[in-house]
Amino acid sequence: MKLTTIDELTDEIIGKKGSPERNTFEYDLKMDIIGTIIKETRLKQKMSQADLASKLGVQKAQISKLENNTKDFRIGTIIKALDALGASLKLSVTVR
Repeated sequence: MKLTTIDELTDEIIGKKGSPERNTFEYDLKMDIIGTIIKETRLKQKMSQADLASKLGVQKAQISKLENNTKDFRIGTIIKALDALGASLKLSVTVR
């Protein structure tokens, strides 16, 4: 019985690294993770979406979108939200 690695399975189901499908998948995954981090940080701070929105001077709906659909937000908005939560963003760039 041949075992399949997670990388092989991902290549088969989503597409090989560098393919448009794989690039879209990986981008969406990273954005979902950022939204989840913002939400989890907000909840740890015992803040509501309305509380965070008030700190940022935006509508509560914008916080909901930020947590659930980060794809269309600027990095500056994400940094401001994390800053308002007392968190910071560390960014690492790796050349392939």
